[in-house]
Amino acid sequence: MKVSEITYQELADYIKLTEVTEEEQKLLNVLLGVAKVFVKENTGVESLDDYDDFVIVIFILCQDMYDNRTLYIDKDNLNRVVETILGMHSDKNVC
Repeated sequence: MKVSEITYQELADYIKLTEVTEEEQKLLNVLLGVAKVFVKENTGVESLDDYDDFVIVIFILCQDMYDNRTLYIDKDNLNRVVETILGMHSDKNVC
């Protein structure tokens, strides 16, 4: 699976939502967009599909935002898995 192939239904399955209302569908689509922008801005990577490990980062970010019902991410409290994977691809680490 590639990042561009992730759908709101796959996010709903990952989050373990049994029924997805129209409002939740919209929210999941927004969260998906926010997560993609967050990864791009924190890594400098434009084509997220080039890195298979970004798929789980997107899922984790979306779940965290859904669980906390916030549309922002506190960089000081970033999930360790997400932080590690983003750090591996960050253009700040490129020599």
